[in-house]
Amino acid sequence: MTIKIAPDKWKHFFAGIVMGAVLQITAITFLPFTVIVATLIVFAIVVSVSYGFELYSKFTGHGHYDFMDAVASVAGGVLGMAIIFLFQ
Repeated sequence: MTIKIAPDKWKHFFAGIVMGAVLQITAITFLPFTVIVATLIVFAIVVSVSYGFELYSKFTGHGHYDFMDAVASVAGGVLGMAIIFLFQ
């Protein structure tokens, strides 16, 4: 059994990687918290931005609302955060 992932989900996933990595670097550099607290803050931002963008699409009609797009973005964001977290 092969699972096919739609091409647009990959775009959200890769955009999430960039978002998570950039936010993680920014939080570690500029927030006066421990790394764990900064990481939790970044996770909350990644989830908020990912789902917020989908809600924006739903309510304004600009774009297409798809909950799985938000899931793909969050998954990528967590991977981006983890990559930066490992290299600290």
